[in-house]
Amino acid sequence: MKIVFMGTPQFAVASLNELIQAGVDIVGVVTAPDKPAGRGQKIAQSAVKQYAVEHSLRVLQPTNLKDPDFLKELKSLNADLQVIVAFRMLPEEVWNMPAKGTINLHASLLPNYRGAAPLNWAIINGEHESGVTTFFLKHQIDTGNVLFTEKVTLTGHETAGELHDRLMAKGAGLLVKTVKAVESGRYNEHPQHSLIEGNTELKNAPKIFKDDCKIDWNQSAQNIYNFIRGLSPSPAAFTELNGKTLKIYSSALVDTEPGVQPGAFLTDNKTHLKFAAKDGLISLLDVQLEGKKRMEIAEFLRGVNL
Repeated sequence: MKIVFMGTPQFAVASLNELIQAGVDIVGVVTAPDKPAGRGQKIAQSAVKQYAVEHSLRVLQPTNLKDPDFLKELKSLNADLQVIVAFRMLPEEVWNMPAKGTINLHASLLPNYRGAAPLNWAIINGEHESGVTTFFLKHQIDTGNVLFTEKVTLTGHETAGELHDRLMAKGAGLLVKTVKAVESGRYNEHPQHSLIEGNTELKNAPKIFKDDCKIDWNQSAQNIYNFIRGLSPSPAAFTELNGKTLKIYSSALVDTEPGVQPGAFLTDNKTHLKFAAKDGLISLLDVQLEGKKRMEIAEFLRGVNL
């Protein structure tokens, strides 16, 4: 089976590598165009392009997925199946092109957490399990018929970054299983509506913007703890301290102390900095003040006067 792979970030590289290791015939790789990145604004390639070039794979980098020249080149690859991992939304003329269709790997247990940030929202919402799903693409985003899922148990303490790494590996294995099943024709499709239990309300995973990352100290300590974990390491939860933005990457729950209002902080200026929630304290462990490098709290406190 000839396969075109589409993806951009490091999360997708693991899947592409696993497919290559499994002997899958990758006839082309579609990824994002090179763009300026970092302080020096040097032109950077996507993680998927770097891998593809190193392994002598054909690379396509369209700026417009409806561009006639791109569609012509994509069609010339004569793929039987397209595989999507962490790429952008596809027009129908792209996902409907191969004879066997287009499959997608999504970092949630669909139909829950459709959208751009499933890893983050699963942790923000304090879920006890997460996982990966493969499904066939259709018109509405993340709504196609499910092929396979694989679950992971959450500890209640991992960050979104740690879950990312776990699901990156799980997803790569599941994708190989899915591709082999599609090739052999031995699979069942499960419409997502059939996976919804009773009147259960689905949870979504919309894109997270900077303004969404500010901590509301009037929330419960547990909710804030989950919020910090769910946004770490990126885009990172933040609060205001001495008129500057303080990003928080890691924290711990601490019992409350009487008379401390939500948003107020306690510190010994040496070892701890604790912010009050409505029912407890959040002890900051790993932070970054605007204009400064990221550091552990003891090092941070040596450089500021609170």
